[in-house]
Amino acid sequence: MLKRFEVRNFKNFGENIIFDLTKTNGYEFNKECVEGGVVNKAIIYGYNGVGKSNLGFAIFDLVSHVTDRQKGSDSYKNYLYAGSECEMAEFKYTFSVAGGEIYYEYGKKDQETIIYETIKINGVAYAAIDRRESTRAHINIKGAETLKRDIGDTQISIVQYIKNNTVLEDNLDNKCFEAFLDFVDGMLFFRSLDSNRYIGYEQGSNSIEKDIISKNSVKDFEHFLNEAGISCKLAVMDGEEKAYLAFDFNGKKIRFLDIASQGTRSLTLFYYWYLRLKGGDSKVTFLFVDEFDAFYHYSLSILIIKLLKDVRAQTIVTTHNTSVMTNELLRPDCYFFIDGKGIHSLSNSTPKELREAHNIEKMYRAGAFGG
Repeated sequence: MLKRFEVRNFKNFGENIIFDLTKTNGYEFNKECVEGGVVNKAIIYGYNGVGKSNLGFAIFDLVSHVTDRQKGSDSYKNYLYAGSECEMAEFKYTFSVAGGEIYYEYGKKDQETIIYETIKINGVAYAAIDRRESTRAHINIKGAETLKRDIGDTQISIVQYIKNNTVLEDNLDNKCFEAFLDFVDGMLFFRSLDSNRYIGYEQGSNSIEKDIISKNSVKDFEHFLNEAGISCKLAVMDGEEKAYLAFDFNGKKIRFLDIASQGTRSLTLFYYWYLRLKGGDSKVTFLFVDEFDAFYHYSLSILIIKLLKDVRAQTIVTTHNTSVMTNELLRPDCYFFIDGKGIHSLSNSTPKELREAHNIEKMYRAGAFGG
């Protein structure tokens, strides 16, 4: 799980901003939202332009050099904070994996250009490189004694270099390293505001209709839409080039995408990814959904949060909708707001003892948390 994240000089984050998921409280309700003292399900609030989306892009920056998954390069234009003369953005992650702790820090000039990297496992230096000083890596790994330390002018990440060129010994540190790689490999970012643009987890672009049809999930999708309040019957039609989804109006069939509303399209995108999220065998480890309910009615937003609470992945969503800020869904240490001063959970933004019966949305709107 991601425990803590820091970033500076990236997009609108000029100063260092910290997202700490370990500052939890001992609430006796919605215990499943915190796992091992780390927030497992979180909702982030904030006004337009404060950095909700950029926080997701910052967290997922490591996907571009640690994995071979979807990079989302269009989202990483204007990479550095415009108000700074520093030519490097810096990222710091702390992960809890395989019974150990990974600390990973690096600096980049842009999405592709790594300046330095440091990785520590359980507090001990594991590997590092600083290209400002040398192309020689420092590697302290059992099983990598013969690995060439000078990696030359290549821009390959030291993490990828070790991953691709070593057979590691079976010990705790190496198991943590491999678990870290698996965790990052399973990270997924998507947003409901536009087309199916995503970062991580997969590679390439798939047709949403084709995906639902090929997985024999049309009836399940129909049930999902009906549960969401969209009363409909679906059918599969054969087109000139491919099969497609259609609404079935008592035998009259109209192509789904021709008449589906923006809200229904957004739900369809969510369902596309939900197929990869649900079930105990899901390989998604970390999920970030930006503006998850931009086109949803209040009751639908509640339904989506309830569905996401049941997925295995550590999950973070962003929203403007304070109506889902309720102790019936999550708990005060799982609701965060982001502003020009940083990211803070509700429970750590007031000296008041928050209880299950409190109306935290009303308190938030009244300024009780400083947001």
